[in-house]
Amino acid sequence: MTFFNASEPVLRSKQEHLDVQDLEGLLRLHWQIGNITLFSGFYTRIDQTFLLWGLVTGGIFFTAQFFPLSWSFQAILWSTLTLIGTVAMAVLTLFWVRVERVSWILYSWAILMITGLVLTDGSIFAGWGGLLLHLCDLWLGLSAIGYLLTGLGLRSRTFLLIGLTHLFSIGLLPFVAPWQYLTTGIVLAGSLILLSEWQWDMQSSIDNTMLSEEQKQFNRIQQQMRQITATRGK
Repeated sequence: MTFFNASEPVLRSKQEHLDVQDLEGLLRLHWQIGNITLFSGFYTRIDQTFLLWGLVTGGIFFTAQFFPLSWSFQAILWSTLTLIGTVAMAVLTLFWVRVERVSWILYSWAILMITGLVLTDGSIFAGWGGLLLHLCDLWLGLSAIGYLLTGLGLRSRTFLLIGLTHLFSIGLLPFVAPWQYLTTGIVLAGSLILLSEWQWDMQSSIDNTMLSEEQKQFNRIQQQMRQITATRGK
């Protein structure tokens, strides 16, 4: 048995046959004008978390790049958005991570976000000038750690590759010095939007004691349907 599920591609179109933990809180969107469909898609609570963080990180770093606001005001803005994002992440993902037995991943991300928040505020309000010059490195590094831990926890090549991309981006920052915040925002938000719109690889489904026998059987049927669909697509 290999560590990664080699039968799954790193990224693919979203699967239609979802497990119980993915159907919980599922959001379906369908925008149409007449007979023309503008957008149609669905988002699990995990996808919704990625979208939320994508908006938060994009807003934070694009604001820092393009709007001449004081660092103190930005620190308050960053702190507020980060805390909101962290609480929303916990609410949206708690059931899913418990079923998948990876609650530690949620706790790890929360610790990383709070750590980044404390260091960022300290660099601004306590005058840690050296760190203030490397906030982009800080957040790319913390995010890289989070993605690498997630990749190992979920046995996902997708998250490992995104983590490595974040690490690689740190080395690029000196070459885009005037646009560091924009570059960081694109990497952070772009990765999150990508994860929300596509299906990523991960470990096989787990029969968790949190689920009833009916829910476990439902998940087994859904897994079989996904396998049939994947075979037909080859």
